[in-house]
Amino acid sequence: MPGGRITILGTFVADLAFRAGELPAWGQTILGTEFRLGPGGKGSNQAVAAARLGASVSFITRLGRDAFGELARNTYRQEGIDAEFCFEALDCATGASSIVVHAVKGENAIVVVPGSGLRLTVEDVDCAAGRIEESAVFVTQLEVPVPVAEHGLELARGFGVLTIFNPAPAVPLPERLYALCDYLTPNESEAAALLGRPVRGIEGARDAADAFLAKGVGNVVITLGARGALIRNASITRHVPAFDAGPVVETTGAGDAFNGAMAVGLCEGLDVVEATRLGCAAAGISVTRYGTAPAMPTRPEVNALLQKTA
Repeated sequence: MPGGRITILGTFVADLAFRAGELPAWGQTILGTEFRLGPGGKGSNQAVAAARLGASVSFITRLGRDAFGELARNTYRQEGIDAEFCFEALDCATGASSIVVHAVKGENAIVVVPGSGLRLTVEDVDCAAGRIEESAVFVTQLEVPVPVAEHGLELARGFGVLTIFNPAPAVPLPERLYALCDYLTPNESEAAALLGRPVRGIEGARDAADAFLAKGVGNVVITLGARGALIRNASITRHVPAFDAGPVVETTGAGDAFNGAMAVGLCEGLDVVEATRLGCAAAGISVTRYGTAPAMPTRPEVNALLQKTA
C-alpha cells in the first residue's frame, strides 16, 4: 500500500538534556553549559520523524495527566500526528529522560524512565487494531512492555502490514517474536545485547544479521553510527554509508530519525536499500541539531541531501 499510513506503538518522554564537558561521578556535582527541555521518547520521536517527511502517522501510547503529557499532546497537534489512541494513565506520570550530552563530541549518556508508557496494555493495542489494519507499516520498540510490543507486531502481521521492530533499549526477547519482524533495526550495541556476543564493524554486523535471519527475521538493518548501516536478507548484503550533513552537535535521536524515515520509505514503496538511504540521510541531518524530536528534518531537507550525494 504505497503512500499509506504508518502506525507507531511506543512511548513519549520529556527529554531533559544537559550539555557538559564530562559525566559526573557518583557523589560529584559538575557545572554544565546548557539545558533544554523538549519532546522525546523513541516511538514519539519516530512518529515526528515520519510526519515531517510527509507521512500520515498514528501514534499509540499512554500519557499522564500532567505538564509532560500536555507537551506530548501539543507536539502531536503541531506535527499533524493522529493521537486518537494516546490513552490517559491516571495513576502514573508521563515519562522523562535525563540526557547528558558531551559539549564537544556530541555523544550522550541517557537514563530513561518510560513512566506512563509502561502502562500500555495489549487491550490498548486491540483498541487501535482498526488503525493498524489500515496502515502500510507498523513500527514498535522496547520502551513499552515486551508482551505489548509482541502483540502489536502479531496483529500487524495478521493484517498483512509490514512490521519494523527497533529493539531499543535491548532486553531479553522471546524467540517467537523474531519471526514477526519484516525488518529488525538494532544498532551494534543492541544487536550484541540480543545475541550475547560482541558486534563490531561491518563484518560483525553481517554475522549478527545472519543470526537474526536464522531466528526468522525477514530483513536485518543494523545501524552503525558514523559508518551508516548494514542491510542483509536472504538475497542481498549491502552497506549503506552515512551521510555527512555538517558538524555533529548531538547524536541523541539519530536512530529514531533513521527508523521514522525508513518507515516512510517502505510506506512509499521504496526497496530496502533506498529506504535505508532515506533513513541514513535523515539521521545525518538530525545529528547536526540539538534535541531529539525538534532535530527531525523535513522532506525537502532530506531530498536535498540525497541529491547532493547522488
